[in-house]
Amino acid sequence: MSRVNVLQSRVLLLNGSTWEPLSVITVQRAINLLLGGKAIAVEMTGLYLHTVRTKFEVPSVIALRSYVNVPRRKSHWSRKGVLVRDSYTCVYCGVKLGALVKGNILGKRDFTIDHIIPRCQGGKDTWSNTACACAKCNHRKGNRLHNVAGMRLLWEPKTPRTSYLVIALGSGPEIWKRYVEI
Repeated sequence: MSRVNVLQSRVLLLNGSTWEPLSVITVQRAINLLLGGKAIAVEMTGLYLHTVRTKFEVPSVIALRSYVNVPRRKSHWSRKGVLVRDSYTCVYCGVKLGALVKGNILGKRDFTIDHIIPRCQGGKDTWSNTACACAKCNHRKGNRLHNVAGMRLLWEPKTPRTSYLVIALGSGPEIWKRYVEI
């Protein structure tokens, strides 16, 4: 990988002590935080950034040495955001993206958004009222409340932190997934 590509890499920044994702930063910013003693390297890329006198191993994930209080940021609701937040997993039956169901492997188009309180009953497009559902469960529930349809939620939909979605919707390295829980 050339020097230019290394400089264009991104680094996942985690909060101190909680290791919550805070943001995605540049390699230069990450190395400055490491050299200044404000962060520690958690995962490395195996690549190096060469200067005139030395070389630095390029991190993929770093964590701040101390905790920084970050207020919850308002995240804008989106259909894709709900699907990503729920990892393309049905909130009712738990079937996941890539699962084999009746001889078919489920793809992204086999999942949809379900309104916990249906729109026809006043339900809104909000993080806490929408969840990922497979087509079978969404059809079974229809325009009813899940308990009326004899179904139960496997988890309660919640508003994600904006930074989680930015990271999840981005094209970060596979290694980041272990630090990002949506």
